[in-house]
Amino acid sequence: MASQARWRALLDSAVDGIVVIDPQGRIEAFNHAAERLFGYAEAELLGLNVNVLMPSPYHEEHDGYLARYLREGAARIIGIGREVTGRRRDGSTFPLHLAVGEMNVDGERRFTGILHDLSARVQLETQLRASEARWRAIVDSAVDGIVVIDERGLVEAFNPAATTLFGYAAEEVIGRNVSILMPSPYHEEHDGYLSRYLREGQARVIGVGREVQARRKDGSTFPVHLSVGEMPVDGVRKFTGILHDLSNRVRLEEQLREQEALVRLGEMAAVIAHEVKNPLAGIRGAIQVISGRLPEGSAELAVTGEIVARIDALNSMMQDMLLFARPPRPHMAPVEVPRLVESTAELLMTDPALAGVTVEVEGSIEPVVADAGLLKIVFVNLLVNGAHALKNGGTIRVRVATEGGHCSVAFSDPGPGIPPEIREKVFTPFFTTKARGTGLGLPTAKRLIEAQHGKISIECPPEGGTTVIVRIPLRQQPSS
Repeated sequence: MASQARWRALLDSAVDGIVVIDPQGRIEAFNHAAERLFGYAEAELLGLNVNVLMPSPYHEEHDGYLARYLREGAARIIGIGREVTGRRRDGSTFPLHLAVGEMNVDGERRFTGILHDLSARVQLETQLRASEARWRAIVDSAVDGIVVIDERGLVEAFNPAATTLFGYAAEEVIGRNVSILMPSPYHEEHDGYLSRYLREGQARVIGVGREVQARRKDGSTFPVHLSVGEMPVDGVRKFTGILHDLSNRVRLEEQLREQEALVRLGEMAAVIAHEVKNPLAGIRGAIQVISGRLPEGSAELAVTGEIVARIDALNSMMQDMLLFARPPRPHMAPVEVPRLVESTAELLMTDPALAGVTVEVEGSIEPVVADAGLLKIVFVNLLVNGAHALKNGGTIRVRVATEGGHCSVAFSDPGPGIPPEIREKVFTPFFTTKARGTGLGLPTAKRLIEAQHGKISIECPPEGGTTVIVRIPLRQQPSS
């Protein structure tokens, strides 16, 4: 299935290692990055217990931990990022950050581990401790952010990688309390935590790597793995925080969850549509037979006509659900996009419901390799949406142009536009603002365009109206 291929491509394109196991701890997927980390090929591990990747004592303890979690729900790692030790094929061990998520696939539990190699960070910490003289050069060349504070929590060093992470220049931060890099409630709690540690030695972060939230200069927050070490400099204690941005890993987890939800949603939509479609045809046929026996102009005939219209509307909804559920399989061939837009508009303009709406197509472009049938479905949806926005008639302008290696097709209408609070939801399946609508038009359009390696987006300029932009790569391989 296309969804499975997309899921696999997502795994194999990830920078961090990803391992998927079943409730018995058996490995079901092992991506390319994990192969590089551990030295195993995926084929060697499928079906084996994941504890083969763990040194003692974790190797022996893992099955008991997993069984206890399944029985009691007592989690040590699941749902929590933490630092652990991995074991390579050659028997060597190495430090890594492990985040384990739980998901449901076809009614069965699966566990996804995302692993980031911390060897470079550990080596960096060793280098920092080994030679104070080399400290500044190492700090400034490090890939991860490094922040050094004194006993009062004031920043003494802030390397270039930290500047990239947080958006602050070093001079903006040095001398200020490190809590400016933390969102609430950590911002308010930090000084109390630091003074308690200095007074009582009670540590929550120092000496232990953990996942925390950080705050950029612009106020936005992001996840980081934070490792804090303590070192004496001229008899005075300093604290060194090494920060690795986990945004990509969190984004990957969200994409995996969204992909899983879309697969389940598509399967459910297909089942519903198939179950409803056949009975609808039978009901419609029976109503038409009854209508044929009723006298012209009778109230009963008008009622049966309304019933048929409602059945046709429901049947159209079932068609939308089937289209959404069906995995797109593009047949790529050269397409004259401006001509395709024009022919689609000409077909739609024969609909009496769209009387008073005109379509103007501007721009020219060389043929683009795409699926003309899928593009036509998308163009129909966008033109109909634009026509519905023009309640009293008007002009939809379509501009075709070359833009950064893509064919850009922009559909603009001068209607009321889309409120900001709704724009984020328009590509969500079954979300609609129409009195009668499935909420599948734009989500389906998005799937069909992404299947051709393109993108679709919506802009609402301040002067009003709505512009929907479809972008398709100019250079793609035709289907064989």
